[in-house]
Amino acid sequence: MLTILLSIGVLSLSWLSVYFIKAYALKNLLDIPNQRSSHQMPTPRGGGLGIVVAFTAASLMLFLDGSLDLAGFLALTAALLVAGIGFWDDHRHIPARWRFLVHLATAVIALGLVQGFPLLVMGDWRIELGVIGYALGMAYLVWLLNLFNFMDGIDGIAASEAVFISGALAGFLGFIDNELALIALSLCFASLGFLLWNWPRAKIFMGDVGSGFLGFVLGLLTLMAGHQEPIYVYVGLILFAVFITDATVTLVRRYISGQKWYEAHCSHAYQHAAKRYGHLKVILAVWGINLCWLLPVASVVFRYPAYALPGLIMAYLPLIYVTVKFEAGNA
Repeated sequence: MLTILLSIGVLSLSWLSVYFIKAYALKNLLDIPNQRSSHQMPTPRGGGLGIVVAFTAASLMLFLDGSLDLAGFLALTAALLVAGIGFWDDHRHIPARWRFLVHLATAVIALGLVQGFPLLVMGDWRIELGVIGYALGMAYLVWLLNLFNFMDGIDGIAASEAVFISGALAGFLGFIDNELALIALSLCFASLGFLLWNWPRAKIFMGDVGSGFLGFVLGLLTLMAGHQEPIYVYVGLILFAVFITDATVTLVRRYISGQKWYEAHCSHAYQHAAKRYGHLKVILAVWGINLCWLLPVASVVFRYPAYALPGLIMAYLPLIYVTVKFEAGNA
């Protein structure tokens, strides 16, 4: 009963929050199309704040209910720093170095609260990473929050990915940690509430306030789950595969080809595909990959942890091929 009430409440709060944010954004946060845009009409942005509001409210409720401990609650709440700098950046450009410092500081705080990176499992080996794990964890969280920002370039794609990853995590977590599953489920329905506004053709964009927050919280959830059982890190990496592959291949190819890889662009594989087939077809294709390929592979890895590394490689190889095929990184 709690699960149903929580889901309905979070979905409703997210949808309603976006409704009010949209009225504000129409006056203060209008995204005007330019040569890098994938949209043609001026559209308000910053709707991801609705996800932040709904998920934070759910986290507070679960903490007060005793379903979430203090360290976990504070770690998740630290993501508000990422949302805050993102919302500021949505209003006026913040230099990358200041955003990076906030992202790095937030990762340090969160990792300290959840006790670093989980054990690394490779076959029968279980490796305690120690201090190296904290460095790896910081790189992991900062990269995920930024790649979510990079991949939020067409209607519905980032919110769809958040719904899929958090929903799948909730299902896997239900086997060992019902409390953490409820947190993942809360993020799923908070993202779904926004997606109802952002589905092609989008009535409002997510903005940096939502994309960075989602990437950070999803990454943090996989680390928190990994402390319960290390296989969840592999499961999370598999569920993230569409975004990680496109963002990473695009960045590497832009760097190798001598482009200014740190500048804004529209050369991701999904952006090339959207120009060719339209936003909706790309979103549906991503959902197809997630449900028909990545979710089954993640399920096998979850059931047979000894095959975690081969499963991870198998999940990524065809996606790397597709990403290169769609000319990721080419201007």
